Amino acid sequence: MSLNRAIETRASEILLQFAITEPGFDVVPLARACRATVELANLGEDVSGVLFSDGARAVIGVNWSHHPNRQRFTIAHELGHHLLHKGGTFIDRGIAVRFRDEKSGSGTDEEEMQANAFAAALLMPAEWIRRDFDERPFNVEDEDALKQFADRYRVSSLAMSIRLQNLGLIIPGL
Repeated sequence: MSLNRAIETRASEILLQFAITEPGFDVVPLARACRATVELANLGEDVSGVLFSDGARAVIGVNWSHHPNRQRFTIAHELGHHLLHKGGTFIDRGIAVRFRDEKSGSGTDEEEMQANAFAAALLMPAEWIRRDFDERPFNVEDEDALKQFADRYRVSSLAMSIRLQNLGLIIPGL
């Protein structure tokens, strides 16, 4: 099984395990159920979130000043690190520290790409997206239609656009 397929499967298993069947769900109780506490924090302008993890439990710090949709994606992203990555940079008695910042969003670090893929699969499951897109097709160049679709999932239009591209439902530039 490819790594991307394994990530999609892991996100689907989490949704199934906790009986989540509708988009736009509250990700905080899900994080708690996965042994991760979520705290709002003043992380400055450039940092969206931070994960402190000992492998079994974690604390996810989320930038309080960011849009709620960005906060949801950040929580899902950090939860991805917590569930997928047991290694990392360790400091002070085996605590792994991971920050979500501009570099992590650039798509150049393998673990960051995996955490982004997990967040997308968790918040915008392929099966749900395909079903909804088939039921309500729209022109993705129609920004209002894309925003409405993204709002249903409580994600940004950019996150939704990227997910639709990654699922092959839209082709950029066409």
